[in-house]
Amino acid sequence: MVQIDPSTLSVKEVYRLMVSAIVPRPIAFISTANDLGEVNLAPYSFFNGISSAPPCLMFSSATSRQKPKKDTLYNIEQTGEFVVNSSNEWMIEPLTHSAAEHPYGVDEMREVGLTPVSSTIVQPPRVKEAAVQFECRLHTLLPIGDGGPGSATIVVGEIVFIHIREDCYENGAVRFEPYQVVGRMGGSSYGRITETFELQIPKIERQKNE
Repeated sequence: MVQIDPSTLSVKEVYRLMVSAIVPRPIAFISTANDLGEVNLAPYSFFNGISSAPPCLMFSSATSRQKPKKDTLYNIEQTGEFVVNSSNEWMIEPLTHSAAEHPYGVDEMREVGLTPVSSTIVQPPRVKEAAVQFECRLHTLLPIGDGGPGSATIVVGEIVFIHIREDCYENGAVRFEPYQVVGRMGGSSYGRITETFELQIPKIERQKNE
């Protein structure tokens, strides 16, 4: 085994190692709006679900030298609302282009050719092309680190409304085949999930004490 002490690495080296080992990572394609109604759209791959009662998800907004606070986080702090759109294979190119450092106030959704549609409960629009859209209200902000490069803020959102494309929904769940979700790998790499398998967790009967 290669032995690595992360304290001996730079922030960039630690990040590179983590994102190449923690794979595939789901991608939250997050749309927000500021107090003026200006829309922002950006992908985040430090993302996952947390709980089902209340239904909550999380993503991590990192700090960098160029931008201590990303536009997504800034907007959520203002309004307390955001939408997590799914990252499907048919829209991976505009998703990637939206990650470019556009000036604050630029509508990345329109810049990359995606279509905004009104949400049901929250203010920020959804991405029409996304197969699944979670409307969220801010639940918790949790800062991690000292605020310098490599630090982050964990954003926990409570899901208040869900939209699912009809052909991707069946019996209370999302259908894998038409969903065509894409995962983030290390560097500039993405991964398709083209095959799945099932393996049941064994049930262990507990013996009663006599």
